[in-house]
Amino acid sequence: MSDPGKATPEPEPFRVPDDDLDDLASTLAKTMAEVRQHGVILDRLSSEPVSAPQPTADTSTADTGLGADKSDAPASVFILALGGEAYAVELAALSDWVNYLFLPVYGREISTARPWCDRWHEHPEAVARLHGLWLAWQQLTAAEAGLSGPSTWHRDHLDQALVHLRAPDGPFAACTTSPTRPNHRVLATPAPEPTGATQRPNPRRPV
Repeated sequence: MSDPGKATPEPEPFRVPDDDLDDLASTLAKTMAEVRQHGVILDRLSSEPVSAPQPTADTSTADTGLGADKSDAPASVFILALGGEAYAVELAALSDWVNYLFLPVYGREISTARPWCDRWHEHPEAVARLHGLWLAWQQLTAAEAGLSGPSTWHRDHLDQALVHLRAPDGPFAACTTSPTRPNHRVLATPAPEPTGATQRPNPRRPV
């Protein structure tokens, strides 16, 4: 038995070399970003409605409950098909993906040839393209997509989205072109033709 009167020596404190602190901070930041992104995906998956079983010859629509649930299910997972609170929730999840994964990896610098807007969520076209890109990313980076899934996402989705999203005449054409000169303006879209509008006569044709 050990002598109770003899004090146990305290262990010497562990000290991390100063040179390794930056590497540890960088690794921790990357890990936290990945954790946040996985949390967003899990929250989104848990909020998706569970698909009801299809009726068979032995079961009717009333038995499966499809008649009651069909009106409550969203018509599409695309963000432009959502409204109200559902749109706000989806936009918040999309913002996490854009801020913590898309921009840090694929953002690149801002220029007149490659514009960007920090208030991208106010540009409907940007929201639509980024959401479609995010949906494809979720599908093609999952384990079920196979080893070529990420490469397919880059080739078929990311590259095409960036060409249109950050084009000089794209949705951010009137927005920020330099971090020192921030600017934000949503470009006007063509107005729809009023219902029942009379057709203007062609000046080259006799009335």
